Amino acid sequence: MPDPRVSKLAKLVVEYCVSIKPGDEVLLKAGVEAIPLVREIVKETVSKGGYPHIILSESGIDEIFYRYAPEPVLKHLSPIEKFIQEKIDVSISVISDSHSKPLVGIDPDRIRIRRAARAELTEIFMRRQATGELRWNVTIYPTNALAQEAGMGPIEYEEFIYRACMVDKPDPIGEWRNKAREQERIISLLSKIDELRIVSEDTDLLLKVGGRKWINDDGRHNMPAGEVFTAPVEDSVEGFIKFSFPAVWGGFEVEGVKLKFERGRVVEAHAEKGEDKLRKILETDEGAKRLGEVAFGLNYNITRQTKQILLDEKIGGTMHLALGAAYPDTGGVNKSSIHWDLIIDLKHGKVYGDKDLIYENGRFIHY
Repeated sequence: MPDPRVSKLAKLVVEYCVSIKPGDEVLLKAGVEAIPLVREIVKETVSKGGYPHIILSESGIDEIFYRYAPEPVLKHLSPIEKFIQEKIDVSISVISDSHSKPLVGIDPDRIRIRRAARAELTEIFMRRQATGELRWNVTIYPTNALAQEAGMGPIEYEEFIYRACMVDKPDPIGEWRNKAREQERIISLLSKIDELRIVSEDTDLLLKVGGRKWINDDGRHNMPAGEVFTAPVEDSVEGFIKFSFPAVWGGFEVEGVKLKFERGRVVEAHAEKGEDKLRKILETDEGAKRLGEVAFGLNYNITRQTKQILLDEKIGGTMHLALGAAYPDTGGVNKSSIHWDLIIDLKHGKVYGDKDLIYENGRFIHY
C-alpha cells in the first residue's frame, strides 16, 4: 500500500500540473529510488489515457559517463534525444538523487563541454514550452541523500517535502488553485512596474522589467511551486548583488557569490568558496554572463535552505536571479546552455518598484 501522500503527489502532478489527456506521449524521468512515485504516476497517466515512457537513472552511472567518456562522446548530441525532445507532449522529471553530488570529482571543463553540446535540446525545450506544445513539470521525491544534504533526518525531510507540495492537506489541488489566485494578484502589481531596485546587505541592484511578462509558477511547471518570475531587459542590469545561499551546479558548491553588472553583463565575479568554478560557469558561453530570470519566492511552507534549487528558489521571503537562458514566454531573449539560479534572502531587505517601496522584510506590502 503506497504512502497516501505519494499517491496524492502523483495525482496532483498528472491531473493538475500537466493535465494529461488521452493520447499524450509522456516522458517520465526519475532516479531508481523514486520507484514508489513512478508507479503511482504511471497509474494516474494510463488512467487518463496517456502513454508513459520511463527513463530511470542512478547517480553512479552519471559519474561513470563523465569520468570515462572521451571528448567526442561528451560533444555528441544524440538524434534519439533530439527526437524525443521534439515529439513528446508531456515531460515529468522527478528529482530523486541517490547521491547529492555525484559529479563533485569531475573536471568542470568536461561538464561545461557536455552542457554546451546539449544546448540545442535546451533551445527546443524553451521553444516548445513557450508555444504550449510541451507541458512539463519537475517534482521531487524524498531520498536519504537529499535529506542528508538538507541537514534533516529522513522522516523530517519527508514531512518537509510533502508539506511544501501541500499533499499533507485534504485537497492539494484546491490549495494550489488558491495559491495561483494569490500570486496572480502579485503579478498584477509587478506588471505595472518598469524598474525594480533590490536593496539588502552588500546588494544594490537595478533592473528593468517593463514590457516583459510575469509568469505565475502555481504548480504547472514545478511541484512544489510558489514563485512569480520574468526576464529582465538584457542590457538593463546595473549594480551589485551578494547571494545568501550556497549554489550547486553540476555537483559543485559555490558559496558567497558576489556579482557586479554593467549594461546587463557580469563584469566582476567573486565567491568565498569555489570562485574558480564560478568563473568557469560564466565562461560557458556569452549568454551565461547575463541574467535570464528574476523571481520572487513565495512558498512560505519552505522555511529553510536545502541545497536543492527546486525547493530553495521558492523559499518565502527570497528572490532569485538566474544566469543564462531566459524563458521565451517572458519576452526574454537571452540564450545560453545554462540556467543557474542564485538566491538572495530578503527577510531583512527591500524592493522598490519605480522608486516606490513594494516589498519589505520578505513580503509584498500591498497587492
